[in-house]
Amino acid sequence: MEDPVLLRRFHAWLRPVPSPQDAARLAFFQDALIILDANVLLSLYEYTAESRDEVLMALGQVSGRLWMPYQVGLEFVRGRRGVLESRKRVLNDAAKSVNAKLIAARTAIISAKETVRSQLQKYARVPGEIDALEQLVSEAAVEEHLAVYRDAFKSHLDMLRNGHDLTPVNVDSADPILPQVAELYGSRVGDQPDDQLLQRRLDEAVAFRFPNQIPPGFKDFGKETPLKAAGDFLIWEEVIEHAIALPEGKRRVLFVSNDVKEDWYDTSNGKRRPWPSLLDEFQRRADAELRLETPPDFYAGVGEYLNADLGDDTYEEIRRVSETFTPPTQDDIAVVTAMTAVKVAPFGDLAITAYRSAGLSSPVMRSTMGSVEPADRLVQWWLIGVTAQLQRREVTEEEPRVDIVAATRGSEAPAPDWKPGTELPSGEWIYRESSWIAPWFFTLLRAAPPADRVVLSALASEQAAENQRSAD
Repeated sequence: MEDPVLLRRFHAWLRPVPSPQDAARLAFFQDALIILDANVLLSLYEYTAESRDEVLMALGQVSGRLWMPYQVGLEFVRGRRGVLESRKRVLNDAAKSVNAKLIAARTAIISAKETVRSQLQKYARVPGEIDALEQLVSEAAVEEHLAVYRDAFKSHLDMLRNGHDLTPVNVDSADPILPQVAELYGSRVGDQPDDQLLQRRLDEAVAFRFPNQIPPGFKDFGKETPLKAAGDFLIWEEVIEHAIALPEGKRRVLFVSNDVKEDWYDTSNGKRRPWPSLLDEFQRRADAELRLETPPDFYAGVGEYLNADLGDDTYEEIRRVSETFTPPTQDDIAVVTAMTAVKVAPFGDLAITAYRSAGLSSPVMRSTMGSVEPADRLVQWWLIGVTAQLQRREVTEEEPRVDIVAATRGSEAPAPDWKPGTELPSGEWIYRESSWIAPWFFTLLRAAPPADRVVLSALASEQAAENQRSAD
């Protein structure tokens, strides 16, 4: 006999809280479409090399069932460097904090000694007690004792800093993870929504769903732009659209994410469960079943049901990263572009360092490095960025990433004001069909002395080739 309408209509709300012991869970690991949120893929940049290799091997067990929404791919590609920048900044801040606290400890110990010394001067009967105190707590003795802790703390932080095989620089130049992720997904990546569809989804999120706290994603309401606020909802819409196209009888979707905020999970009854309204909406719109899992539960399921070989240390690392993972912020992925370069002066002697490491020599270019003119700042930042990208110099801890190109190849100009390469004299790299030169770089080449012009042209050539390799 069919259940009464009330029980059927609100089935999602009446189901028990999901758990790893659910009998229905096995089916999701056997044949469901698997969606990994961008934060799950970005966690690969947090793992140690050994754990990362095991995780990628485990994902290989389900690679044929992985599908990537376009919005996930966009957040993944844009956020990779930010994860490493955040890690580097946190470790650097920890080192500074430790040093400050040790200095404070030294000051406190010396101050405490002075307090005791003043009391000894007033009340001590044995004069030698002050000398003994001075010897025990001399500045040299305090430094010697604190040095033991300083060395131990530094050793641990250095181990964390140097033991990780990825840095923002090598991810820019030769990311070892991106090709492996691309291999896992193959062609199973969503198409970019057209502008009209994107606008409709943004309007629905910002004008209707978020003000009414309809999951997912309403906790991001109020971010700088509607596009930044609606990331989760855009993923949600893509997943539903893709689930509708799945063959009947195989409409199961397993969504894996580190995000356990209350715009995905209901915690009102003291237990965390996916919002029933999400499961209900998914069933209603796509006629499909949905299951949400965090990475620790998901990888445990892959190990249990699919016999993936994941060690205990790897599980522990997955759990730790999942609990502490925060998506990169705008500060973490700050980039100097052609738009922002004209407003920001390079700090310190960064421009001069880039000038020297590039092999430039003329007073004209040397003067450009010290100029405050907006057009010259664009040149300064490009030179800083290209010498870092091509590993012509050591990159400092503080300097931002630079995304400015001087020339490129392609059938169409990147912008209307770019010059065709054929406008330069024959014989230079940039003189060729299907080459384009940024207008500011064209002006720079025309003004540069011959020796520096050769250097600048070579740098632009290498950068364009490197960018093309990365794109391919």
